[in-house]
Amino acid sequence: MCSGKHPLSEVFGHLTTDFSERAVRYRKDKLCPFNNKVPNCTKDKAKNPLGVCSIYHHSTPIITCPIRFREDWIITKDAAEFFFPEGTSWSSLVEVRLNDAYGKSAGNIDMVLVAYDSHEKVYNFGVLEIQGVYISGNIRESFSHYMADPEKNQNMDWSQEPNYPRPDYLSSSRKRLAPQLLFKGGILNSWNKKIAVALNKEFFETFPTLERVPKSEADIAWFIYDLCLDDSTKRYRLKKVDEVFTKFQSALIAITTPHPGKLEDFVKLLQEKLDEQLESSPVNQTMERPF
Repeated sequence: MCSGKHPLSEVFGHLTTDFSERAVRYRKDKLCPFNNKVPNCTKDKAKNPLGVCSIYHHSTPIITCPIRFREDWIITKDAAEFFFPEGTSWSSLVEVRLNDAYGKSAGNIDMVLVAYDSHEKVYNFGVLEIQGVYISGNIRESFSHYMADPEKNQNMDWSQEPNYPRPDYLSSSRKRLAPQLLFKGGILNSWNKKIAVALNKEFFETFPTLERVPKSEADIAWFIYDLCLDDSTKRYRLKKVDEVFTKFQSALIAITTPHPGKLEDFVKLLQEKLDEQLESSPVNQTMERPF
C-alpha cells in the first residue's frame, strides 16, 4: 500500500487511497473512528486537527496517535484480563490525574480500569498507559498538502521534501515512556497496583531485552499491537501480536539505564574540539605600557 514516498498511512482513520463514501465523509467532517472523547479528531488543534493516525516507515504503518489504539476497545479487554480475575465487573475512566504525597500532579493517567462490587463501589484498579510514537520532521506540511486535494495527492512523492516525517523511537522512550515509569509508575508500584502499557510492535522492538516473568507474578504487562490490512475493507485493523510480562523494577532499570560508549572516544572528541578552538582563536598580545 506504500511506495516509500508517501509518509501518511491513515488520515482520519482511512488510507490516503480510500475514496469510499465513508472515507470521504470522515475527511470532510474531520471525524475520528477510534473512540475519541468527541466525534471529531482533536489532535494538535481542535479547529484544525492533525488527522494523521499512523505514518509509514519502511512501508510499515506506525501508530503515532494514542487515540488510534482505542479501536474496538481491544486494549481495555486485554488490560482487564491482566488486572482482574475472570467475571469481575469493571469499567474504564480516561485522563485521570495522579497526585504525589504533596498534592503535586505526577501527570494524567491515560486510562484507569476500575473493578466494582454489587453496590457499585470501587475495590480495585489497574492503570493502562498508551504510547504512540513521536515524529521527527514536519508531519503538518505533508498532511496539509494531502488534504488540499486528496484524490490528486493520494500517491504524492514527498521523499525529497525537507524534514520528511519519521518515527522518533528514542524520544518516545526517553521523553515520554521513561518519565511515566519513573513518576506515575513509581507511585502505582508503591501501591502494589498493576500497570499495562499498549504500544506499537516496531517501537517495542527498539527496547532492550526485558526480563520476563509469569503473568501471575508480573507488575507490568506490555501489550504489543500492529496494524494489519483487512483486504475486505481496505482498512488497517488493530491486532495484538504479543504480550510480555515483567516486574516493575527490572523493566524500569532496563529502559532507563544508558549504554555508555567508550571513554576514549569522548576524550578524543574533546581533544579535537580543543584543537579547533586553539587554532581558530585570535592571538592575544600584551601591549607595552603607553606611559
